[in-house]
Parts: sequence; C-alpha cells; structure tokens
Amino acid sequence: MEERYIYRGTQKLRCGYTTGSCAAAAAKAAAELLLSGTTGAAVTLATPSGDLLHLPVSDPQRSDTSARCAVVKDSGDDPDVTNGISVYAEVSRIPAGIEICGGAGVGTVTKPGLDQPVGAAAINSVPRRMISQAAAEIAELYEYKGGLRIVISVPGGEALARKTFNPRMGITGGISIIGTTGIVEPMSSAALVETIRAEANLRRAVGYRQLLLTVGNYSSSFLQMNAQAVSERAVTCSNFIGDALDIGVSLGFEGILLVGHIGKLVKLGAGIMNTHSSAADGRMETLIACGALAGVESAVLRELTDCVTVDAALSILFAHGAAQKALDVLTERIDHYLQARVKGAAQVGAVIFSDKHPVVLEAGAAQSLIQRISEE
Repeated sequence: MEERYIYRGTQKLRCGYTTGSCAAAAAKAAAELLLSGTTGAAVTLATPSGDLLHLPVSDPQRSDTSARCAVVKDSGDDPDVTNGISVYAEVSRIPAGIEICGGAGVGTVTKPGLDQPVGAAAINSVPRRMISQAAAEIAELYEYKGGLRIVISVPGGEALARKTFNPRMGITGGISIIGTTGIVEPMSSAALVETIRAEANLRRAVGYRQLLLTVGNYSSSFLQMNAQAVSERAVTCSNFIGDALDIGVSLGFEGILLVGHIGKLVKLGAGIMNTHSSAADGRMETLIACGALAGVESAVLRELTDCVTVDAALSILFAHGAAQKALDVLTERIDHYLQARVKGAAQVGAVIFSDKHPVVLEAGAAQSLIQRISEE
C-alpha cells in the first residue's frame, strides 16, 4: 500500500494497518512457505476496505509439518499500544477445511456478548474471514486440496493486554485480533465508539435492561463513593454521549442513565452530544443562557464570561445566590435534549455533579433509573 494519510483538524496523519491485517498477511506468507517451500519478503493482502497492502514478512521458519511467519504491526500515527508487535501465524496441514486458533498472547473470550463466543480465541469475525481468504488463495494457487490449521500468536501479548480494555471486557490471556476495514485511521472516533458498543453489548448479554454510562475518571470516582455496588457495570462513553445513547437504544436497553461531571455535561444543555473541546465548547454560553432564562441579573452573568471552568462560574453564581435557579433551568434543558436524542425508545436520565460545590442534579428519569439499576 502506498502511504495513506488522513487529516484530523490541521494535522496530516499517516494510516497504518490492523492486527487483523497482520494476522492474515502472516497466514498467507506461512501458507505459501508450507506449500511451496519459499515465500517472498513481502505479501500482498486485499483488505475489506478495498485497499491493497504490501506488508513485509519477518522471521520465516519451516519444518516438515508446519511453517511460521510474522508481520510487524504498524499503526501509522495512531497512538496504539500494539504498534510494533509481531503477529505470528503458524500453518500446518489438516485433512479438510480451514481452522483458525489462538496461540500464546492471543486472548480468550470469557463473557457473552462479544464478537466471538465464550471460550473462543479473541480473533474477531472480519480478521477470521481475511485469514481464511488469504490461506484459501494460496491453497488454490498451489493446487492444494487438503485443509489448513492456522494458529495466530503474539509474543508478549498477555502483558500488553493489561494496557488495553481486554481485562475489563472479559478477554483474558492476551490481546484481541481485530479490525473491520484492515486499516488503522489515526485517532479514529469510530474505533472508540465501537469499544463503547462492545462494552454495552456485554452488559446486555448478561441480562441487564438498564445501561449505566459514565464519562470518565471523575464520574467513576463519584460512583465508587456513592453507588459502589453498581460501579463495575458502568460503561465509559468519554465524550461520545450521543453515540452512547444511540447504542443503548439500538441494543434494546429499557433505560439509560448517564453520570458525569458538570464540567462536561453542562454542554448537554445546549444539545451538544460530543463534549470534546475540539467539537464544541459553549460551556459558559450555556450557563449564561440558563441564568438569563432563570432571571439572573445581567451583571452577574457578565462575570461568567471570564471564567475558564464551570466550577469557577458556579462559584460566582453561588456567591450571588443565583446558582440553584440557573441549575434548575440547566437540568430542564439537559432533560429536553436527552429525550430528543432517544425519541421515546428508552427511558433516559442523567446525574450531574460537581466535586467543588454541593451540586448533584437529576435530569429526566434519573431517580427511577437509579432505583432500577440498584435492583438489577
């Protein structure tokens, strides 16, 4: 593949390729080495996205019964912990079919609701198809009529997996072999959203009917202190609140409760569903609008324009005795936009708190959802 780039804002970033592409390319090279006795310095692989990758092959080894090759993962400019790892494929003959197994450093699925069933190697369905197609292509090329057993392994994968979401998602013993397009796009929001979907699906698979969402470390700490019994079932959605709500609806959750710090969730009062600062700010503008609707004096509202944080703005509102009425309006507006997003497909609510002020707001069906979550 010629170097492929995408732009994130003003940055030009180089794309890479997934662990799934690495595994498929390694399998193709190892199958060729097994069936022909030789393999090239690189292998050409067609990805699901339609790109052709030309991936260097490393560490070719052949015995009387099997062949083994590796491809080194290149994540491009994406800050991926798997960048630089070697993904190995060992191929041996079997009577018929193509069998794909996980070896050392590849995780095992231990919870229902993931891409693969419990007990299977954490090699997702798209990489499995890529591996099968690559091996079948070589078998056809060399007119081999038997089957192939392919074992994917990642040296050091078990230690590396501790730096990923795998332990939280019930994948033990190694990393996952993943990828839907074969290409890694640097800092892709799609990859993060799919992680949210995978975690939510885990909760649905074990029978939860209510989805509990947290925004980040502050909200996780808040749950630990106030609702420790349910904190482990929370799904972190980070800034992707709108996407998380959509996922909750699509997976059939009856209720969705969002818990987050007011510094982030204040943006919901303006209908902003991606709360990353690069997508939108509007924190002070939202507070000022809520204050104006609540009848807060304009001189007080003007003071808010110089504030850098929401907590600083709240300090001003509390000092003038105007915080509660502004926050009441904010709560109503957050409820309005949450309801507008789910369109009646699920009950929805939010708990919004501050760690600097005595603020705990409950929007929408928050109280009912808190009760139902505690009873599940």
